[in-house]
Amino acid sequence: MKRLAMFILTMAALFSLLIGCSKSEEKDKTLVIGIDDKFAPMGFRDENNEIVGFDIDYAKAAAEKMGTKVKFQPIDWKTKESELSSGRIDLIWNGYTITEERKKKVLFTKPYMKNAQVVVTLADSNISKLDDLEGKVVGLQSLSSAADALDKNPIKSKIKTVTEYADNVLALKDLKLKRVDAVVIDEVVIKYYMSKEKDTYKLLDESLAQEEYGIGVKKGNEELLNKLQKALDELNEDGTAAEISQKWFGENKVLK
Repeated sequence: MKRLAMFILTMAALFSLLIGCSKSEEKDKTLVIGIDDKFAPMGFRDENNEIVGFDIDYAKAAAEKMGTKVKFQPIDWKTKESELSSGRIDLIWNGYTITEERKKKVLFTKPYMKNAQVVVTLADSNISKLDDLEGKVVGLQSLSSAADALDKNPIKSKIKTVTEYADNVLALKDLKLKRVDAVVIDEVVIKYYMSKEKDTYKLLDESLAQEEYGIGVKKGNEELLNKLQKALDELNEDGTAAEISQKWFGENKVLK
């Protein structure tokens, strides 16, 4: 009887160990991607509260190439690098601009899309050029490349106030309420909103900075970086990346 009880306990322990290993392996096969879920059209929530967008489709396709599952984790964009370095997420992938400062903190894939930081105002605004921002209130997303671009432009010293927001949605909301006079924002993002809200906004002809998007990987994880880049290259070669871009932008904006 004692032998039977010991056998049962041993088998239960082995079963528990196998289940634990299975769950661990499943976790290892899931890439957790940190996103700003209010960054249309790259990654955002649709009318059904589902996370959609170009980067979402692109990441899913890359994960399939890599033979892994993917989980999208909305994060506070201000803490994106610390989320990555702590291991709470595996990738930063949501219109993440490559900068020299960020290269010190993360590994980057090759650039996959061009972008620019631009200034948007309301369609009836008398602001038409960067110099017109003198004495005005300007909004932008906190700790974003929009902030970096404005910091590097001489007009920054002439602006009355810079108001920072957690996301672009809040910044544009205040623009429509005329709490700010203009917003510095990604060109890719504002062109999406302009296509949805006709005659609401206008862009200044002058951009603040040209930039490129990349995917951020934790420092030291070259293995993941190389696997991901290989998958992205394959998506370019087989035309999948172009199809995804066509779906969201009506053209192929993906860099070769």
